[in-house]
Amino acid sequence: MKIAIVLNTSWNIYNFRLGFIQALQAAGHEVHTIAPVDRYTPYLTEAGCIHHPMRMDRRGANPIKDFALMLELFFIYRNVKPEIILHYTIKPNIYGTLAAAVLGIPVINNVCGLGTVFLKRNFASAAAMFLYKVSFLFPKKVFFQNQDDLDLFIGKKLVNKQQADLLPGSGIDLNKFSSVEFKRNPHFTFLMISRLILDKGVVEFIDAIKKLRARGVVARFQILGGADPEHKRGIKLKAISEWIESGTIEYLGTTNNVQLHIANADCIVLPSYREGTPRALLEAAGCSKPIVATDVPGCRQVVVNNFNGLLCRIKDAGDLADKMESMMSLKDIQLKQFGENGRKLVEDGYDENIVIEKYLIAIKELRRAS
Repeated sequence: MKIAIVLNTSWNIYNFRLGFIQALQAAGHEVHTIAPVDRYTPYLTEAGCIHHPMRMDRRGANPIKDFALMLELFFIYRNVKPEIILHYTIKPNIYGTLAAAVLGIPVINNVCGLGTVFLKRNFASAAAMFLYKVSFLFPKKVFFQNQDDLDLFIGKKLVNKQQADLLPGSGIDLNKFSSVEFKRNPHFTFLMISRLILDKGVVEFIDAIKKLRARGVVARFQILGGADPEHKRGIKLKAISEWIESGTIEYLGTTNNVQLHIANADCIVLPSYREGTPRALLEAAGCSKPIVATDVPGCRQVVVNNFNGLLCRIKDAGDLADKMESMMSLKDIQLKQFGENGRKLVEDGYDENIVIEKYLIAIKELRRAS
């Protein structure tokens, strides 16, 4: 069977869906990937995928560009003729689904997260809900990554309850992200893993660091993740440079070996405004690291307060600083227990094989129905 996977970056496909792709190939399927070209695109072709480049502006809504995206996907789908299309992220979920509907190609969608669009009541939020409501008339299956998002879509009648199903995020490879032996650093090290955009709580992290330093706290504060200054809510390069030059943070840039940086940290931090199921936190828990995160959809599915981490209030740098200080004040035995609890949590519910099996079942059901 010819299956297309459509996403907003080749990087995302390679880093988060490679195990799934390999499972599809092992089952005899021909996998086509559709995403903008980046430095990970060659890795997809090396993995046996047939790649089709597309142009997509993922940094905001532009009606002309979004309509052009829908047309581009229509022509790609018409040329490739996939038997099933798997969409991930907002724009493929909406515009890819509409393009596939015109061609009569069945799709399975994955709502990876809602960002902040549903946190506001404005024209953009209303437009997004309208587009979801129209486009989600057509998918055979819609996967959600947390119960809050699923309930929201059903409550607002954006999706039919019979279409909807729940996944544990994208899952993680528990062998790749294996438990790390506990060892506290001489200077307690906090690591935030995220793109540098406002919605991830980067500014709150910086403000919390300043508050902790003002209290006389001695620790290391690191950020790992790509800058995205052209994004509508991206952090400007000037601000990042000021944080680095002032010694507020150690900026680690991007990496192909996130496990190494997680292993070298004492605690992983993510003060995000909303998530699907944050991959960084799954990876941290897989490596037996305690976590500080916001008490918001997505994060609170991975972090159970006082079990494998601490939850703080959204957009509250003071509370984040308090939780970070509480974390570093814990005894070694407590930190180790948090890490062990997190590892058990992802072993029980977030193995990528759970995700793969659900997708394979959904594909078989579609195949039988066709």
